[in-house]
Amino acid sequence: MYDLTLIGIGTGNPDHLTFQGAQAIRSADLILIPRKGENKADLAGLREDIIAQVTEKSPRIAYFDVPKRRADDGYLRGVDEWHDAIALRWHEAISAHPDAQKVALLIWGDPSLYDSSLRIAARLDPQPQVQVVPGITALQALTAAHAIPINDLGAPYVVTTGRRIRDEGWPETASKVAVMLDGECSFQSLKMADYDIWWGAYVGMKEEILIKGPLADVAQDILDTRAQARSDHGWIMDVYLLKKRTA
Repeated sequence: MYDLTLIGIGTGNPDHLTFQGAQAIRSADLILIPRKGENKADLAGLREDIIAQVTEKSPRIAYFDVPKRRADDGYLRGVDEWHDAIALRWHEAISAHPDAQKVALLIWGDPSLYDSSLRIAARLDPQPQVQVVPGITALQALTAAHAIPINDLGAPYVVTTGRRIRDEGWPETASKVAVMLDGECSFQSLKMADYDIWWGAYVGMKEEILIKGPLADVAQDILDTRAQARSDHGWIMDVYLLKKRTA
């Protein structure tokens, strides 16, 4: 039996790693690092750099290839099967190192907020003892970069995905909505004149890009900037906050 620690590493800036996260990296016997294809090789490199910065002698590293998610059999079913496939890759990588008692994964942002790693870990057999070391979330990094609070005074906010914005529209009870996992810029499905936006890509990293303003005025700038950044880097991670404008 082994312990599995999910370590939040912020949004890619090594300075976002907490002291607790650094200690967890140093304590690990084995660290799993995903490979997501040639265009995202620098994501693995960022993890390697973080490990190198906090350890004198790096723990063993086991790489695994992330399978592609099917998109032809419904979203939830596709994600469920994808998580099964990733859990199998984790199991195979860990099984190749049977003497490893402390296994770790470095997770972008906070593994308890919107990452699927906890759900994948629950599928491992045998089930390890799972520990989460929280990191700086994309929401914290975004609002800090724009120097704004995430909520209005005494008002709730909603954290959701682009898919739900497209399918369901604006959540009725929210004055602000934080949107993650949106590869299609789903704010385009809203009546853009009614909203303000605070958008960020590579937040907290040296490549950070920030755009804010009335959604109708800056939407095209976001679309063009996002497309160019994705082309330049081969990948993009972005997040945004929307606020409904008052009459």
